[in-house]
Amino acid sequence: MTTNTFDVTTRLAALPTAAISDALDSLGVHATLHGLAPLSYEFRTAGPAFTVQYEPAGSERGSVGDFLDDVPPGAVVLIDNQGRTDVTVWGGIMTEIAAARGIAGTVINGVCRDVSTSLEQNYPLFSRGRFMRTGKDRVRLVAVGAELTINDVTISPADIICGDADGALAVPYAHAERVAEIAERIEATEARIIAAVKAGSTLVRARADLGYHDLQWRNA
Repeated sequence: MTTNTFDVTTRLAALPTAAISDALDSLGVHATLHGLAPLSYEFRTAGPAFTVQYEPAGSERGSVGDFLDDVPPGAVVLIDNQGRTDVTVWGGIMTEIAAARGIAGTVINGVCRDVSTSLEQNYPLFSRGRFMRTGKDRVRLVAVGAELTINDVTISPADIICGDADGALAVPYAHAERVAEIAERIEATEARIIAAVKAGSTLVRARADLGYHDLQWRNA
């Protein structure tokens, strides 16, 4: 991970995905991964995407997880299993290894299993759900480190995946610093609005005085 990537990832990691999503909206960037939720509301993750693509195995035997030795510490594993919920592509062995190696988390367009291991290890895992049936011999690895498209969102390996209790999104690396800047401003403004209302202002007045709605408009 480069110094610039580390710095902007650290900034994004300190922000809620709600503020990041608002910042992306203000720039007209679609990057939210609808339907991918954390196994625990306490899970948070942020890191450059390590992308993985699966497809149905067909007549060829397939396996899952062999790519894990190549994932660097601090990365977020982003797996596209085409949204399938009938077979899993992540389980307990992978969670144990990923947690031990300092991988930042896993986000799956599909399902996972061995949920209790993820919770015990406090390893951030986001998916479309959970299901126990193995993907071995049912899916096969197509690509690692390639561009993915999930929910009409195109994700490159350099992009930064962020996740928390509200879900997951992919911040395009080209916009990452600007997104962090706007999201930080949104968070600061919202804190000032809350303080003003607690001090006696109306919500409408506090929002108007502090330019809240301007932050939500595009090209903020």
